[in-house]
Amino acid sequence: MTFPENIIERKVYTARVEPFIRIPVIKVFTGQRRVGKSYMLFQIIKKILNEDADANIIYINNEDIRFDFITTSSDLVKYVEEKSAIGKINYIFIDEIQEVPGFEKAVRSLLLNEKNDIYITGSNANLLSGEFATFLGGRTIEFRIYSLSYSEFLLFHNIKDTEENLDRYFIFGGLPFLVNLKMNEEVVFEYLKNIYNSIIYRDVVMRYNLRNTHFLEQLIRFLADNTGSLFSSKSISDFLKSQKVMIPHNQVQAYTGYLANAFLVSKVMRYDIQGKRIFETGEKYYFEDIGIRNAIIGYKPDDKAKIIENVVYNELLFRGFDVTTGWKRDHETDFIATKNNERIYIQVALSLDSEETVKREFGNLLEIEDNYSKMVITGDKKFKNTVQGVEHMNIRNFLMEDA
Repeated sequence: MTFPENIIERKVYTARVEPFIRIPVIKVFTGQRRVGKSYMLFQIIKKILNEDADANIIYINNEDIRFDFITTSSDLVKYVEEKSAIGKINYIFIDEIQEVPGFEKAVRSLLLNEKNDIYITGSNANLLSGEFATFLGGRTIEFRIYSLSYSEFLLFHNIKDTEENLDRYFIFGGLPFLVNLKMNEEVVFEYLKNIYNSIIYRDVVMRYNLRNTHFLEQLIRFLADNTGSLFSSKSISDFLKSQKVMIPHNQVQAYTGYLANAFLVSKVMRYDIQGKRIFETGEKYYFEDIGIRNAIIGYKPDDKAKIIENVVYNELLFRGFDVTTGWKRDHETDFIATKNNERIYIQVALSLDSEETVKREFGNLLEIEDNYSKMVITGDKKFKNTVQGVEHMNIRNFLMEDA
């Protein structure tokens, strides 16, 4: 097979995948369209071929017209079996597998052959739920692929860590294809709007057979305008009613679920720090790619606090944290990030330009009575103090911390 030229390795992900190569579990790569899932397959294929130049690679791209003959699960199995080698490991890579009806049955069938090492990608969060999970009985491992982190953005664009380049990242986001475009708003936003339209049409409207596309667009604009705000389905419904958009809150809940399943947005649940439980109502939404968010409603410098908060959230996911938003009495903690039984409490602000802001941002964290790390992340370059053990970190330093 022919690889795209100049593939830049995303080492964070390849390091996670390597221990599972040739292990009899299905490696599932999920994430938003155009975040680089296909390129992750190419990186794994190249690694396998570097170790064994004669390895039998079977690659299927369900967005490629050359594979249009694969319309059923039986077609998929038949093609793989025709390309399989006897007595050798067959490395099977299937891109955008959700395009094949009944793919669950095909994958289960292929897994019966112990010589098959299977890798698949999909652009829907339900890929590992329902029948697929039932059929495979836990014999899957998911690798969630995100748009580029800031450090990856610098690597891909071959640029240095500067305030100017950080601002570019805040505006344009981290879809890998941007390396091929002139970095101005007119060009990049046109590309991002096309990706956005593809996600909405193929992964939301068509998949769920939606007719009220006007409401869907209004809802997305609301989430973009209110990135990082805490609200419930009912409060969204009430607001939209005030704008003459009459939608019941249960439909709001369904539509936000569809958007999350398509990886356009992430839903962040609210955690009761004192009661140690997840609240049933009240959540935040962040965009999987901040550039798409800006393309939807336009980039506004006044939104920088929201953008920084969204970028911090995405960075935490990239680093492998599970993230909730915290709540104790009437005080909110922006993020509770958990990994390997460790926890970090994080507040995010644009700047610490007044005593009142310092008191609020650090005070919320100081009220949490445990010994886990606590941090305030801001765009402020002058404030360098640690307040009673709560660390302050500039956003650039935070994003480059593990680079």
